[in-house]
Amino acid sequence: MQDFYVFSNGQLKRQDNTIYFIDGEGKKKSLPVDKVENLHLFGETQFNSSFLNLLNQYDINLHIYNYYGFYAGSYVPREKKVSGFVLVKQAEHYLKEEKRLEIARSFIESASFHILRNLKSHKEKTTDTIRMITEERKKLENANSVQEIMGIEGRIRNCYYQSFSQFLRPEFSMEKREKRPPTSPINALLSFGNSLMYTTVLTEIYKTQLNPTISYLHEPSVKRFSLSLDIAEIFKPLIVEPLIFSLINNRRITPKQFSYEHGFCLLNEEGRKRFIESLEKKMQTSIKHRKLKRQVTYRYLIRLECYKLIKHVIGDEKYKPLKAWW
Repeated sequence: MQDFYVFSNGQLKRQDNTIYFIDGEGKKKSLPVDKVENLHLFGETQFNSSFLNLLNQYDINLHIYNYYGFYAGSYVPREKKVSGFVLVKQAEHYLKEEKRLEIARSFIESASFHILRNLKSHKEKTTDTIRMITEERKKLENANSVQEIMGIEGRIRNCYYQSFSQFLRPEFSMEKREKRPPTSPINALLSFGNSLMYTTVLTEIYKTQLNPTISYLHEPSVKRFSLSLDIAEIFKPLIVEPLIFSLINNRRITPKQFSYEHGFCLLNEEGRKRFIESLEKKMQTSIKHRKLKRQVTYRYLIRLECYKLIKHVIGDEKYKPLKAWW
């Protein structure tokens, strides 16, 4: 199963049991519907209910991004893996503050572990940052509220971002984290990568019995799948950020892959394609799992994290967040 990315404007049509993309010049390209797991739309694309019915038939997720490359929304086929028992237990762990705190703390313990792991790859330049983040990380154990945990996470991230100029090429220096709009290349890369990670996590959640709207670190609210934000905290510093560092320092991404519009700094189409190509390759990379004793991909590690969370909320096994051992 593969992800397919559409950058051009055009139409997506169903003909019998086949998906066709027709670009602005009328050129038609078929997609292997039985091999598509996710469709990512970055261009202006037209489709109808017949097309959506085919997606539902083949369990294909559709993710839509706006003109600037930010995640806008998803069409997800009707849930098939549902469990009232898991839903009740998941909600119970949100409603009971002590249970919620335990899970929220675990997410940031894992995230900060991977942040330190990244910095230790450049430890000759980041010694002071490593020390400051290590001290902040110790405060997680005594945090008494989710807001306090979020505060610790914010300070860790600020230290981390400020260190980027110490090991990235100078044209990708970072003064501060800007999300919407990003006004610099490094911020544009982070925002784009985080959007893709969010949709990847959402896809893996839907393969389990978890409900993506019930979360523990980020506050559940309308119009967002906040559990995806929670779990993505673990994988952004494990997958997205090391990929960004590699693309920059190996000159796979340069200032030529960006454009500026109305105060926004954006990856152009060539930049997006290079980023996605490298991300897909990373997600299919496999490692030997210590517990399962077999090779698993980075993408499957995300689903395993969901399974571990289910076991925790139903009382089978205490949740231990992923901390890369390789």
